[in-house]
Amino acid sequence: MSTRVAELVGQTLARLGVAQVFGVVGSGNFHVTNALRAHGVGFVATRHEAGAATAADAFGRMSGRVAVVTTHQGCGYTNALTGIAEAAKSRTPMIVLTGDTPGAAVLSNFNVDQDMLARAVGAVAERVHSPATAVADTVRAYRTAVQGRRTVVLSLPEDVQEQPSEAGRDELPTVARPASVRPDPAAVEQLVTLLAEASRPVFIAGRGAREAAESLRDLAEACGALLATSAVAAGLFHDDPWSLGISGGFGTPLAAELTRDSDVVVGWGCTLNRWTTRNGRVIGQRTALAQVDIEQDALGAHRPIQLGVAGDVGATAKDVLAALRERGYRGGGYRTEPVAARIAEEGSWTTLPYTDLSTAHTIDPRTLTKRLDELLPAQRIVAVDGGNFVGYPSVYLRVPDENGFCFTQAYSSIGLGLATALGAALAHPDRLPVAALGDGGFQMSVADLDTVVRLRLPMVIVIYNDAAYGAEVHHFGDDGSIDLSTVRFPDTDLAAVGRGFGATSITVRTVRDLDAVSDWLNGPRDAPLLIDAKIANDGGAWFLAEAFGR
Repeated sequence: MSTRVAELVGQTLARLGVAQVFGVVGSGNFHVTNALRAHGVGFVATRHEAGAATAADAFGRMSGRVAVVTTHQGCGYTNALTGIAEAAKSRTPMIVLTGDTPGAAVLSNFNVDQDMLARAVGAVAERVHSPATAVADTVRAYRTAVQGRRTVVLSLPEDVQEQPSEAGRDELPTVARPASVRPDPAAVEQLVTLLAEASRPVFIAGRGAREAAESLRDLAEACGALLATSAVAAGLFHDDPWSLGISGGFGTPLAAELTRDSDVVVGWGCTLNRWTTRNGRVIGQRTALAQVDIEQDALGAHRPIQLGVAGDVGATAKDVLAALRERGYRGGGYRTEPVAARIAEEGSWTTLPYTDLSTAHTIDPRTLTKRLDELLPAQRIVAVDGGNFVGYPSVYLRVPDENGFCFTQAYSSIGLGLATALGAALAHPDRLPVAALGDGGFQMSVADLDTVVRLRLPMVIVIYNDAAYGAEVHHFGDDGSIDLSTVRFPDTDLAAVGRGFGATSITVRTVRDLDAVSDWLNGPRDAPLLIDAKIANDGGAWFLAEAFGR
């Protein structure tokens, strides 16, 4: 008995083990989406394709499983491109399952070069070529996503989708996760020597180290290293007394000082980009910089390094630790009593003093976020959009581990935060999802508030509302010398917008207004809570001022 190709592709992906599908359904992806659903894969209908792509990206990051975004051909696919670009830049294993126009339909309204667009944003272009190759084409796309750690666009031309196929009855190959890549022994010895000779080593762990926390802790203890993370790996060492928290733009003054004064910094699965190193300012002039990454081309891509080690982070850390122990080495390194005391006192933004900028009508974003940190359950998963506000939830909303923070900002696009929280919430339904957004990003993505309400997700949506594109206001100067009317807007009642979608909504101007959060937490939580926080002017976020060289 033959099967339509569209149904065969959906069935094959389900058998291969895709975990979740997000999308907007049109005629070009209707049958393949229903085939995925019929074979047990959960489907979430978002209101915009950009939200679908970002939610799939976030789900994959936080669950460790492959998610699918499905779109109609042409405009449906192009609507999703920003989310696809974010996933591709982050090397998220993800399948973009999209319809495509028939090869002969050169004058179709939907006709665009989908393969070229995929490659343009850093994704891998694949397609289903014929009924005879449909299964092989689908397996190839899935294998590339999983084993190549890539975002793959799998195009399904409509004329091929409709054809019958006799394929699909055979056993599918097992697509295993990428094998652990052992580092070259000579490179390990070089890193061992570097650490053995160091007196003030610092480790910065990135997304590539999310599964290697214990191995890195053990090695850091053996050589006396302090621990830090990039933003995307926030929470990895949350409970370690030698942790400096996030390195770079979001880092505390103490984290910057101790990293700059180190004699060796090792980036573990971390790109050491401008944000993580504050444009290199947290790397001392005499600091030796080493990098460990599974991707050879990542080594030294952002900053000159003295040593690059190609290998799996966990495997490399274990090999280095074994070699250090063979030498009988155990150094105190940076782990002294004075350093421990300073980390305990100055190692977190939550303990540092500040001048409260709150007024009778607006609330300081630090005061707002610190109070929310006190009110919200510790078992949370925080998703953050981009903008002037982004540092506040990133550093004041503490998370319990590396699965508590989802940061889709490799493309630096605003408007992705709400969909990020949606995908992260479904990946960890046991945690309270918190979406931290600016007013601009929220209004860009407001359509998917409908999705959050429809799914009855108990999500807290915090909108840092300054009635502006705040990053641009502060970047170009707020001294009155430049016309900023293009990036300022009338104050909008976003709480009313939330109520219109069915969310529980409050407006916050003072700390006292946050008492309503406790009421929501103690209630049924059968609708998301939207907080329209009218925030005080901070004069420009500290991390953006540094990034822009001011």
